[in-house]
Amino acid sequence: MTQIIEQNDENDAQAISAPSGSTAASDDLSAPPASPGMPMRNAGLPSPLPEARTALPAHLEQLADRARDYVEAASSANTRRAYATDWKHFSAWCRRQNVSPLPPDPQVVGLYITACASGTAERGMKANTVSTIERRLSAISWNCSQRGTPLDRKDRAIATVMAGIRNTHASPPRQKEAILPEELIAMLETLNRGTLRGLRDQAMLLIGFAGGLRRSEVVGLDLGRDQTEDGRGWIEIFDKGILVTIRGKTGWREVEIGRGSSDATCPIIAVETWIRFAKLAKGPLFRRVTGKGKDVGADRLNDQEVARLVKKTALAAGVRGDLSEGERALKFSGHSLRAGLASSAEVDERYVQKQLGHASAEMTRKYQRRRDRFRVNLTKASGL
Repeated sequence: MTQIIEQNDENDAQAISAPSGSTAASDDLSAPPASPGMPMRNAGLPSPLPEARTALPAHLEQLADRARDYVEAASSANTRRAYATDWKHFSAWCRRQNVSPLPPDPQVVGLYITACASGTAERGMKANTVSTIERRLSAISWNCSQRGTPLDRKDRAIATVMAGIRNTHASPPRQKEAILPEELIAMLETLNRGTLRGLRDQAMLLIGFAGGLRRSEVVGLDLGRDQTEDGRGWIEIFDKGILVTIRGKTGWREVEIGRGSSDATCPIIAVETWIRFAKLAKGPLFRRVTGKGKDVGADRLNDQEVARLVKKTALAAGVRGDLSEGERALKFSGHSLRAGLASSAEVDERYVQKQLGHASAEMTRKYQRRRDRFRVNLTKASGL
């Protein structure tokens, strides 16, 4: 998310000794400044247009609304929520320190990330991880840019401090456990497939695994094209499988999901069965089941439901039973399905890369958790 910038200067430690020219922030700056005549619909989202001294002419108000829609479409809902929360956290810290978050002062930001790394940003808060601090820094930069006051992240008061935080506190990435096919089958057995909820959950697990989809991509599917405003793609069912057209992190892509060798584990049969018994004709594919499990609502599922489903069924199936209950609970998430496909599909790597929508083979290899380990033994190859 962030670019690692390292600078060597013997005076770097003095770069953030104290903010200069900072003023007290008396207003609530966690909310963005709204331009006159342009009420903001989302308090966590700055206006996409420069702040105006007077109200916009009436004939431009519709364009302003459309511009706000495009700002929202520029990033995912999860990213916007995280950035809004991080900006609020930074603004609150600035108020407590009697400094202003705007215009951005690199020294102030350097002190803030130092407080986050040391656990002193707020009372009772633990030290943030490096990834959390990097996200907070990205959120500050994004919010400042949207307000027309860009933050210079290359300033040594930020860049060198961030490099030091990485060197001091960075730890190896905690990858989620890959769900392998035999484990997925055991997870499916824990579902009550005689209920609507069980049929839906089965379809979500199978299409998520076979398609190598992200959790937001699973719940973002519609039954057809252009059926909802918040959809991220749609499905088309053919004799040989399902064609998923999805808008992911790298843009639009098509994902081909073929039929399985067994009806019990076929993602196409699972999706068709869910659609038939849920009596779906249009709109979101995966929805809430209401009325004590007997009715299907109109609302789309939240993407966190996929993560909860994977975790719940993996624990119920005894996956990674060699670990303690607490350790197992941390091992699984929605990404376990993507990693499972990448780790188990015995095909040319480029096909897996295309299915997962990765821009590089290197990224695909990061998802191959338990595949080809020690396949090449350089110890023996060297003669030892």
